[in-house]
Amino acid sequence: MITLKNKETGQHIGSLSEDQLQYLIDELEEEHSEDQDYWLNRAQIAIFKEKGADSSLITMLEAALGENDGVEVIWERS
Repeated sequence: MITLKNKETGQHIGSLSEDQLQYLIDELEEEHSEDQDYWLNRAQIAIFKEKGADSSLITMLEAALGENDGVEVIWERS
């Protein structure tokens, strides 16, 4: 199982499929090969929508943002 969390608070955001994780890896900037955290904002999620990203991934990321303009998320395998 792949879990997505708010990096700052540790709050569970949701579970990712392998395909959803690969989408994030492919689309977002990684600082190094073992990077597991990403900064997301509304503009990035809008781009994901335009590119036809998985709707459940979009919903999960929008929920992670809540009222904020951006959020740092981290994924981990369990």
